[in-house]
Amino acid sequence: MSGRERHLDARSPGSRAKEIKHASPVECTGFKEEKQKKKRTKTQEPQKPNHAEKLAVQKTPKEKATKHLTKESNEEQHMPTESTKAKSCSSTARSQKKPPRNPLKTQLELETAIMPETPKELKASQANTKPKASGKAEFQTEETNDEECADKTMEKMPKAKADLDNSVLKSILGNLKIKVKDRADSSKVVNSFKKNLVKYLKKDTISFSEVEEPLCTGSYYENLKISHPDEFDIMLPMPVERVTIEPFGANGAFYTVALKRSSNPLMRFQKNDILPASKILEEFRENVKTFAKGFTEWTMTPKRKGCPAVTLTSQVGSVTISLDVVLCLRVKSSWPSFTKDGLKIEQWLGSKVKQEHKLKPYYLVPKYEGRGNVENDGVQAKDAWRVSFSHIEKDIIKKHGSQKTCCEKRGANCCRKGCLKLLKYLLHLLKESDSTFDKFCSYHAKTTFLHACCSKTKDTDWGESDLSQCFNRLLQDFEKHLRCGELFNFFIPSQNLLSGIGKKLCTQLADAIKEQRENGFPIFREILLIHNEC
Repeated sequence: MSGRERHLDARSPGSRAKEIKHASPVECTGFKEEKQKKKRTKTQEPQKPNHAEKLAVQKTPKEKATKHLTKESNEEQHMPTESTKAKSCSSTARSQKKPPRNPLKTQLELETAIMPETPKELKASQANTKPKASGKAEFQTEETNDEECADKTMEKMPKAKADLDNSVLKSILGNLKIKVKDRADSSKVVNSFKKNLVKYLKKDTISFSEVEEPLCTGSYYENLKISHPDEFDIMLPMPVERVTIEPFGANGAFYTVALKRSSNPLMRFQKNDILPASKILEEFRENVKTFAKGFTEWTMTPKRKGCPAVTLTSQVGSVTISLDVVLCLRVKSSWPSFTKDGLKIEQWLGSKVKQEHKLKPYYLVPKYEGRGNVENDGVQAKDAWRVSFSHIEKDIIKKHGSQKTCCEKRGANCCRKGCLKLLKYLLHLLKESDSTFDKFCSYHAKTTFLHACCSKTKDTDWGESDLSQCFNRLLQDFEKHLRCGELFNFFIPSQNLLSGIGKKLCTQLADAIKEQRENGFPIFREILLIHNEC
């Protein structure tokens, strides 16, 4: 408590009430006449500073008490000076409120504190006094406005952070854009290779002579590729019209395949009613290797365990690009029963769109998980096939809006793709900084994104200007999946994509993502700093 407050508090409540009760009538009358005279001459003279307000500032506590009593007397006698005096008190209160310490405000605070202890008759009189009520209302209004200002400031703080994050995230997305020339150069090389590869397989091989036109899938063809056009994925379908498939394992993602049509060129691989994925992939790889010898700019990479792709690399300008060629079986029949509760896009893209997708064929690729020699009903894991809906994923992501005009010239833009790009890039950077995260892949990010789109279905939920908010929401979704160790396949809900990854590692990645999110993405800021210096 300051020295001024202690001085004002020295008088007891009873003595203060006594002073107010015995205030001088002469002093009250003089003050009243002065105010009435000022009111009469106000319209005749030019506007001058309010001397009464200046006098009010210099009033002693005793005079202030007298002033309050005068107002009460005027109220009872219906004096004409009531409104004028109330206005003066209100103006005085406003003019006195100056930081850091306001004598009038301190006085009013003390009066408020003393009020409950005043005599009953005085409290009753003050309760019925309009000028006092007006002055108190004015003071309370000013305090309320101050509180509202403080609340608005608190609201602006998250908004300021969101604006700052928006700036960083948009700058990152700008850096991730692929240059038109790089895209054109890479596409030219890849298109030439895949076109000639299909011709070779149709003309110069026996087993793959019925191969169909390539399906271009993956991030590049989904317009989700980041930084450089350095990764391309193509699927080469082999049609299998009459086929029997049986689940391999319990999660519904892997199957054993048996052909029924003897004229199919792949029939030569089938033994014991099983079409072995490993044998077909091995021969396919040898055929691609033979073809690639005529394209010296392409180099075969070593075989990767459990990977269905034959990977080749080539140098295009300053960028080393890789091409994953995947042989697959095109099955034109009803989707497996495990997909019944998947693809929940009704509220997002509509039931009609879902039905159109369900009528399309699905694909099986020669991929397995874990050790290839593990057997299930006499079939080794390396001879099983994994179901693939990458063509559906591509179509959904390209036509992602709940409104058909989303991100088109006639419609508003959304930030869906931007959020997915940022999530993929953040995961990529975290994997670079910590190799223990190598078990996570971009498909985990894509699956999280698809689930998020089904949760927030409207285009307005992904407004272009709300990039920071939407990206943070997507990150929190990913964190939840990681912490509970469950991220279910978008098409096959029975498959948990995190089942092969330890809970401890999932928690570590969730913590790393949370740290980035809560600290304004320092890993992105570092990239921007390096980019600006270059």
